[in-house]
Amino acid sequence: MSPIFRLPGAVKSRAPLVEHDGLVFAVAVATDKSGSMYQQTKEALATIDQRLAKVGIDKSRIMTAQVFIADMAQKPEMNRAWDEWVDMSNPPMRACLGVALEGRDLVEIIVAAAK
Repeated sequence: MSPIFRLPGAVKSRAPLVEHDGLVFAVAVATDKSGSMYQQTKEALATIDQRLAKVGIDKSRIMTAQVFIADMAQKPEMNRAWDEWVDMSNPPMRACLGVALEGRDLVEIIVAAAK
């Protein structure tokens, strides 16, 4: 069995990316908490791109995505950023859930990808 690779994060108790046996899991939120739902989603998706690149893959390898948003009324803005970012020829399965997020986070995105 291969070892589990954990990308070090700013918070020592949480890894922003984990890789094991050909599967990669990544999570992202925006660092600019003053941005709109659209801006925070764009930033989080760009961070997902950067994290996947660290293990040699891109968004075309994403199988599933879970998007947690603080205000379901703002889902159209999240969708706009998502639609600009997603590979329309190879879209992942996606679930979107309304939840209470910490601080001024408006969106948190978790993806699972194949290496």
